Amino acid sequence: MLRIMIAVDGSEPSLDAVRHGVKLVRQGLHASLVLAHVQQEATFFELATQDPDLIARASVAAGRHLMEPAVALVEAAGVSYETEVGLGEPAPTLVDMAERNGCDMIIIGALGQGGVRRALIGSVSREIARLSNVPVTIVKHPDPADVADAQDVVDED
Repeated sequence: MLRIMIAVDGSEPSLDAVRHGVKLVRQGLHASLVLAHVQQEATFFELATQDPDLIARASVAAGRHLMEPAVALVEAAGVSYETEVGLGEPAPTLVDMAERNGCDMIIIGALGQGGVRRALIGSVSREIARLSNVPVTIVKHPDPADVADAQDVVDED
């Protein structure tokens, strides 16, 4: 059975990635899902002034909370899954999580940004694709302007 890691951050693009993973399984792909989320590590100041264990527990709890919509989608579909919350920089931590979990593929959602904006802003999805040793599927979330343009074309017909 294949293991597919899906990066989840509570955003609509990440839920698009979850829907894509569920769709693959429902279409007959024999796979289980690993829903993965990464929280940024605490700052040096936070670690120096707070209990590090308390900060880590709060970060994991926040990550699990952000994953709730994704978990609900997967459970509603009846698809086998696990969850994991990591701490660190998103792209390398997600790639490490995929390797540790023996995942055969990574699915991640991304905003459908174009042109100059995409060139100037770093992309976690592109960094995962660069770092990963397993195939990465990037599920693009539709740009609201593109959706509006497509609706205008439909309305004109």
